Amino acid sequence: MPKNPNHRSKPVKRDEPLTGAMKFFLAGCVAELYLLIVRRFYVGGSAVQQIAWYDRYFWILAGLGAALFVLGVILSAMWKTDRKKRVIGWYAGGSGAFLAVSALLIRALNAPMVTLLSVVVPVVMLLVILWSLYDRECAVALTILGVSLIFLWVCRRTFSNISYGALIRVIAVLFLVLLVAAVFFFRKAGQNGGRLGKLRLLPADADLLPIYTACVLSAVAVAAALISVNIAYYAMWVLAVVVFALAVYYTVKQL
Repeated sequence: MPKNPNHRSKPVKRDEPLTGAMKFFLAGCVAELYLLIVRRFYVGGSAVQQIAWYDRYFWILAGLGAALFVLGVILSAMWKTDRKKRVIGWYAGGSGAFLAVSALLIRALNAPMVTLLSVVVPVVMLLVILWSLYDRECAVALTILGVSLIFLWVCRRTFSNISYGALIRVIAVLFLVLLVAAVFFFRKAGQNGGRLGKLRLLPADADLLPIYTACVLSAVAVAAALISVNIAYYAMWVLAVVVFALAVYYTVKQL
């Protein structure tokens, strides 16, 4: 018999990851709505509207974002002992940072940055949801594939650019080096019960095959993109199919 039969253990909060994922989903939707508004009134606006955004509105948005970021940092410091209130500060700070940085980047790089952010925001949103709900090895594999997809899109858009083409090719080579390093470090962690030194990268019983597969497919796709921009287009579709298949497989597995 239990020592204290009247004592009831606290129920496990199984819905916490789902709640966090839904909050981030809503935040991602708001960010995407903001980018759609910018696209409608800045990219798709008249010359007068574009000048007004360039000279005035982006500076206002950057200032509001900076103020919101500082407020979030202050609130997080004030409520450091209260976890629920501290999260409010984190959300405020993150929202302010996104608003300020995106306004400055769009002002500097114009329409291509709006397009890039419109792709990055939903990808990051989905990846955070995956990290909240899925197994660690699945989240790592999908993150590698997702980042590779975005990078392939950037490669396809900029390889032929006179100003940025050479720089992006150098970054592509560095990206390949990072993929090789990722395989090495995850293999070492797998041999050490999921730990790399004192840092736990994976669960002790993690399956490394999805991570290896993601790294190899990403490396092949980026290497092919360095050869031909047209190949980069088809490589994007191949990675997209792999991401969809892997997500469906792990969703069924989780259920």
